[in-house]
This record gives sequence, structure tokens and C-alpha cells, in this order.
Amino acid sequence: MTSTANSTESSEVAVVTGGTAGVGRAIVRELAARGYDVAILARGRAGLDGAVGDVENAGRRALPIPTDVAEYDAVQQAATQVEDMLGEIGVWINVAFAGSLAFSWDTGMAEFRRVTEVSYYGQVHGTLAALERMRPRDRGVIVNIGSAMAYRSIPLQVAYCGAKHAVKGFTESVLTELVHDKSSVKLCMVQLPGLNTPQFNWNASKMPRHPMPVPPIFQPELAAKAVAFLAEHPRRNMWVGVATAYTVLGERLAPKVLDLFLGRTGVNSQQTSADLPRWGENLFHPQDEHADRGAHGDFDDQAHSRDPVLWLSMHRRAILTAMAAFTGTCSALAARYGRKRG
Repeated sequence: MTSTANSTESSEVAVVTGGTAGVGRAIVRELAARGYDVAILARGRAGLDGAVGDVENAGRRALPIPTDVAEYDAVQQAATQVEDMLGEIGVWINVAFAGSLAFSWDTGMAEFRRVTEVSYYGQVHGTLAALERMRPRDRGVIVNIGSAMAYRSIPLQVAYCGAKHAVKGFTESVLTELVHDKSSVKLCMVQLPGLNTPQFNWNASKMPRHPMPVPPIFQPELAAKAVAFLAEHPRRNMWVGVATAYTVLGERLAPKVLDLFLGRTGVNSQQTSADLPRWGENLFHPQDEHADRGAHGDFDDQAHSRDPVLWLSMHRRAILTAMAAFTGTCSALAARYGRKRG
């Protein structure tokens, strides 16, 4: 069912997969606040209803479509429904994922497949559905959600790390094809750190203590700001979080050191002894079917709401312009001083 907002003015249409909770939910809110009509593709009915409410409260139209992104035909049908009911898709954001916390030897093949089908193939399905509609029009923006773990894997998240590495490889390959085709469609990636989202209350876990994001932890609204920025200022890749920056750079400079460090600290840093709720596992069945879980998890007291890396990335053009102007001024002053001395 389509929800109609009071505003009747035309708006760009965005699709957000996994838009009912966590980063996806924060993105839905951010895009609606910026004037987008938003289609939400996810599984949980209560989460879909909550996301619709967020979009309507911003005065925009919402289209909730119950969808398992692991099913290619379902994603294609959802894309057709969006264009039939909301209009041309201008922005497509691939957020949906599934995760687990377990040693590789304790992870069953069904779990490996499910994490891969949602976290990797879900982004493949979304990208191809968007390209099928955007390429003939020669316009549109697609944002694939990556992770610092697309560059540097950590213990206990073997299936997820593999999927994020695959997303990076897939996205870079498609980028080269769009360049070859001289297409104006923009394909972007954003790499995220550990975030305070509900995933740690419902991811599959075989560990003795409650799952938690690897510190330093950041709020999901930072990721949402980055994605919205890319939708309007597309670029190839963007980092969110100081942790993402030092993880990616550390992997380039000293991968063996990171092997040793993560081997010693990575297992404990992903678990907490705090008595926090577990809502069941959402790997095969949604856990926001009857209760809306929203964007935040249980780590608000540890999560950062500001990030210098994101700020610098969003303002890099102004910073480079200011630096060039400063350098030019210094050169002019130095030249003038030199002439006076001469």
C-alpha cells in the first residue's frame, strides 16, 4: 500500500533496502527530511510501518514493500512497483544485510549461505535492478554500503567479512563497465565502522556473551548523512569513522601487525558482559515483525555522534580551495618580500 503525504509537489524517489532498522532506518529518515519520497524494501511488518511513519512525518510519500533482497525476482518486482506507484527511481541505496557472530568452524553452511545471499547478493540484486532502469535514462545514483571489514577482516564475522569483500569487488567491476559505457549513472560506496544499531540484539550468535560493535562506536545517523551526501554529490568511495580510516590504512601498511592485534583483541572486543536484551535471531526470520526496533541499539552511552573523517570528506572541496588560496597568498607575500629585499 502506498502512503500519501500532504505535499503534492514532485520529489525525487529513493529506494532503501533494509530500511526498517539501524543504518537503513536512519537513511530513510535523512532522505525524507531532505525531500525524497522513499520506498522501503525489508521483511518486518512493524519495522516497515515505523519507517512509513518517519517518511510521512517529514511530509513525503512512502512505499513499504515486504521484500527479501536475497530473492532477485522479488527485488525486480519491487523496483517495478516503485516506479509504477512513486515514479522514476533517482537514488537506490543497498543497505540490507544479515550477520552472525561465531568462529568459522562453528558457522554452518546454511548460515554462510544466508549471510552471503543477503549481504552480498542482496546488493548485487539491488544494483542490477537499479541499473536496468537507470542506464536507459542515463541518470541515477546507486550507493552500496560497505564496511571497514571490506578491507580488513576480523574474527567471528567470517561470512560477513567475505560478503563485504565481495561487495567491494563487485562494485569496482561494475564501475569500470559504466566507465566503458560512458554512462552518467553514478555508482558509489561508503565504508562504515562499528555502529550502534539493533543488529547486536538479533544477529545470530554462538558466543557466550552479548554481541557488541567493535569500539570506537558511532551513531547510525553519521552513516545516513554520508549516504545522503553521496546521493547528491556522488563520488566513487567515502569513509565514515576514524576507525574506518585507521583500519583501511593499517591494512595497507602493516597487515601482519593487524593479524596479531585482531587475533589477540578481536574476539573479546565484540562481546560485552552487560545484561542486554536478545530478541531472537533475524538471519532467517525478521525480528521486527511485531515490534519496531528503530535505528539505535543499546550502546548510546558509548557511541559518537560526530566524526572528523566524515566532516573532512564532506567539506574536502572547500578545504582544498582554502588551502590553495592560502598557499597562493603565502607565495605572493614571499615574492613581494623577496623583491623588497632585492
